[in-house]
Amino acid sequence: MYTYQKKSLPKKTTELIIDIPKVTIEKERELAFKKLQEKLTAPGYRQGKTPKSVAKKYIKNEQVYEQLIKDLLPKIYQELIQKENLRPIVSPKIELTKAKEGEDWQIKITVAEKPEVNLNEYREKIKKIKAEEKKADIWLPGQTKEKKEDEKEKNQRLLNKILQGLLANINCEISDLILEDELNHRLTQLLDEVQKLGLTIEAYLKSKNTTIEALKSQIKKEIEDTYKLEFILQEIADKEGITVEKNDLEKIYNHIQNPKEKELAQQNSYFYSMILRKQKTLDFLLNL
Repeated sequence: MYTYQKKSLPKKTTELIIDIPKVTIEKERELAFKKLQEKLTAPGYRQGKTPKSVAKKYIKNEQVYEQLIKDLLPKIYQELIQKENLRPIVSPKIELTKAKEGEDWQIKITVAEKPEVNLNEYREKIKKIKAEEKKADIWLPGQTKEKKEDEKEKNQRLLNKILQGLLANINCEISDLILEDELNHRLTQLLDEVQKLGLTIEAYLKSKNTTIEALKSQIKKEIEDTYKLEFILQEIADKEGITVEKNDLEKIYNHIQNPKEKELAQQNSYFYSMILRKQKTLDFLLNL
């Protein structure tokens, strides 16, 4: 049906180059046409009963190839990720590098997986940060504080320093595919918000005294740090055996008074488990 080559790229990214012979494309084209034919309602015929000779007058060539691509590419993608034991964490990037009628086709699929995280001696680094913070917090005679920092603010400040320390000292390379996907999403959101304010993107950039290149670079760095931190915290939770038990979730559900909201929360137990596990991991880091 097709042949392919696998190429491992940096940052847990895989590239698959698929070559599909024209005989396979023609076969898939016939199947795509038949599917459109079954949905067609032409004058004088009931749906699905239009003869092929008549259907050709109503079904455009572009529609057939759109249907072919819609059916064939996801099927190939699913087959290959199972065969190669790939575990994508975002939608793949699929490109038709060769797709001329009557010729062989070539497709390039780029897949991003969960990055490798090397925690190194992360516990020692955190203990060092906490020791430095404690030393800086010691009151000396002659010093005054206009406002004593409460425990919550103190913990948040310490947690921020711990997280910054993890980002700076733990190697975790995020696939460019993930970064580009999220960057495009955020830029689209920003454009919509700017337009709602009645501004052009040029006027917005001028008001912020920046350029589109600088803005993209800033957003991309924010995205990279966010993803990197998420994967680091997941790795720590895995390493330290941090889990969420059923009774942990029940405590959350019991605080929800509205029956419909409680039912919705129970249906989204995986989402709540992820949030709770992350919070447990942050608490673990503070108490390390």
